[in-house]
Amino acid sequence: MKEKLSLICDRLLSHQQIACCQSFFGIPHHGKDLLIYNILDLQKKPLLLIGHHGVVSAMTFGNAMSPVLLCSASADYIIVWDVQKCQKQTQKGELPTGKVIGTLLGKIIHLSFCFCDERVAACTEAAIYILSPKTQETLSRLTGHLGPLTSAEFCPWNENVLISTSEDRTFKVWDLNTETVVYQSFVLSAFPLLNVMFLESERFLIVGSADEQVFCYSIGDNHKFSPVTKMDLQKLEKRYKVQRRNMSHEAEVGESSTEDQVETSKPILALFCPLRNKNIHEIDDSWCCIGSSDGLYVVDLATSELSKVLYFKEISSLSIHMAGAWSISPKFENTMLVLVSSLFTPRVALMEMCLGDLEKIENGDEGLSVFPSSPPLHRSSLNTELKMKEPSNPKKKGSVQEQPLVFHSKVKSSGYTSSPRQVMFSPKTNAQKKSPPKKSKNVSSLHTDYPAEDAAPTIPCTDLSLVNNQVLCLQHSGHDKPVRSVSWSLSRQYWLSASEDLSLRMWTHCSSEPAIVMGDGMFSKPIRGAQFYYLDKFVLLGSGPSLHLYLYNVDVTSDDIKRYHQRSVFKLATRLKTSSTEITAMSAINDFLSYIVLVCGSDRSIQVVDMNRGGVASTMAEAHSRSIHCITQNKGSRFCTQTSDLYNLFLTSANTDGLKLWDLRTMRCVRRYDSHVIRCHPCFSSISPCGRFIATGSEDNCAYIYDIRSSLHLHKLHRHTDTVLSVSFNPAKPELLTGTLDGKLRLFQTNSRPD
Repeated sequence: MKEKLSLICDRLLSHQQIACCQSFFGIPHHGKDLLIYNILDLQKKPLLLIGHHGVVSAMTFGNAMSPVLLCSASADYIIVWDVQKCQKQTQKGELPTGKVIGTLLGKIIHLSFCFCDERVAACTEAAIYILSPKTQETLSRLTGHLGPLTSAEFCPWNENVLISTSEDRTFKVWDLNTETVVYQSFVLSAFPLLNVMFLESERFLIVGSADEQVFCYSIGDNHKFSPVTKMDLQKLEKRYKVQRRNMSHEAEVGESSTEDQVETSKPILALFCPLRNKNIHEIDDSWCCIGSSDGLYVVDLATSELSKVLYFKEISSLSIHMAGAWSISPKFENTMLVLVSSLFTPRVALMEMCLGDLEKIENGDEGLSVFPSSPPLHRSSLNTELKMKEPSNPKKKGSVQEQPLVFHSKVKSSGYTSSPRQVMFSPKTNAQKKSPPKKSKNVSSLHTDYPAEDAAPTIPCTDLSLVNNQVLCLQHSGHDKPVRSVSWSLSRQYWLSASEDLSLRMWTHCSSEPAIVMGDGMFSKPIRGAQFYYLDKFVLLGSGPSLHLYLYNVDVTSDDIKRYHQRSVFKLATRLKTSSTEITAMSAINDFLSYIVLVCGSDRSIQVVDMNRGGVASTMAEAHSRSIHCITQNKGSRFCTQTSDLYNLFLTSANTDGLKLWDLRTMRCVRRYDSHVIRCHPCFSSISPCGRFIATGSEDNCAYIYDIRSSLHLHKLHRHTDTVLSVSFNPAKPELLTGTLDGKLRLFQTNSRPD
């Protein structure tokens, strides 16, 4: 960001609407006149426009490139000027004139053109006036807010829709055809709402308030507004500073400095979207630029995170360090023009900002992937093998070996215990030869691929009530406390159960008794997660601050004399201690060989553990505002294939902080999902085998399905009787199973599946 021009004004222009476009910018002069500067030739004498009798309180440029229209307002007149026509009049020695489109409407707070420049919305403290620059008529007068108005903007894809904000802390959606309110928001903040912006590519409405809050809504059909996310600029800035410090590998230096301890108020003074250019790949359609009092903040609406911050105080060439008002206009050649007025001094500055300066922060760590790039190291714990002792049963010389008492393998019963025969033998005279049963050819279901193009499963088909309590565990498993983790092996022959009784049990599908029991003081903290790992070679679990990796061998043979003697064995291969006080969630891929284990800690961090090297490869601090209780990797399915890049995506969830999608290669959040409700219960999530959908539980007695590419929920599955805690996709066919707090299961299918 560089300063092109700085001007000293004759009066303070903070908290007043100023105007800037691609070719011109304007400021009030002596209160009631206007000075219009040519941006293409700043050395040229500014154009002086005279016509108001009162103090100019607001001004704005139109959207068309030609003619360039300027609307200015005072308490007596609202005037529309054709700037290019006024320049020609000045060159001829004539007095520039404009069209008066409104008279004696009161003090104007805000002005805006519609996108075809055929209508102007003028906000006074009590009403909105819709004016016509062509006919110079007042088309309508809109009232309804309980406080003074602050802004009004036309919808870019429907110019008959106007949205207004007010100091009553609400926004209203107006239908200009009927002059009625079609939607009114709740009270959103404790402070006034200042401005709105439309993001046409996503059909989003962005609302900013005076207390640093940014609200994002999705605009659907029939004026249906759905909340997408809510952001606090102060909290975003704190996470941004932590992220920038971690990526630059700085120690915690300067964190306690006086400068960092002073918090500056950050009202949302301006909202705008940078134009996308094909030559700049870093600029995303979901980016939103926020002009505040201390600088420019670039927010990625897909992730609700800051991508870049440009502070005025860090740019020594700027003459303004605290802003009172903003006006932004896009320009060619990947730059934007910003007109800023000073908060405390009568000064304005024209700044040019290169869109390349808004590129995202890149992670300093090497790019990580779930796919190994080289064989395991020679001393890697993944090469550890379990050495089994061969049974030693020496034969005693001269001993009598066991011999059968009869010569046949089967002995026919004597029949003493059977009931006497009531019917004598009778031959069958009409016996027909039976053809041998044909083998069923319906085995295609075992090899059918997952229908990756099918819709999400949303149709309920089966309900099952297990107990009249929350689905947390089944007490017949042999654990003494609730079971918190269950995991199948890749072969589906074994499964694990981890409990709060500090034990882990491995089960086989053909036995009601555990094959392996890990307990007896082996773990000092509850096991937060356990699973099979490295193609079922290991058992991986997290307890306390450490990851435990065990080799195992299951022996299900039994001896009647030593029935309770455990023949199965296990051995600790390695134990890795993380930097967290306690592991709250963990995940690893077992479907193919992978060195990566993802660990979430009580310090709200995400750590990437490289089991090949035996250490933490990367750490993302402050990943959520609270401890993460769920981490879900995109593990795919053997019935469906995905591109290799998709396997590097994973989800994390924390109470009151929504659901985040991360990319392991950059260790950055790439999207955020906030439509569901998660405040106190640990609701879990799941990724579909095709990688297209995300399902999550919610506390509003619904399950939500998202398209992984959009922050808006795709489906909301109703008819649950309590909080939906857990969800799971079927790996072989498009089905979704949900479990609720009151112990009920529900199965959902797609409408394309036959009954």
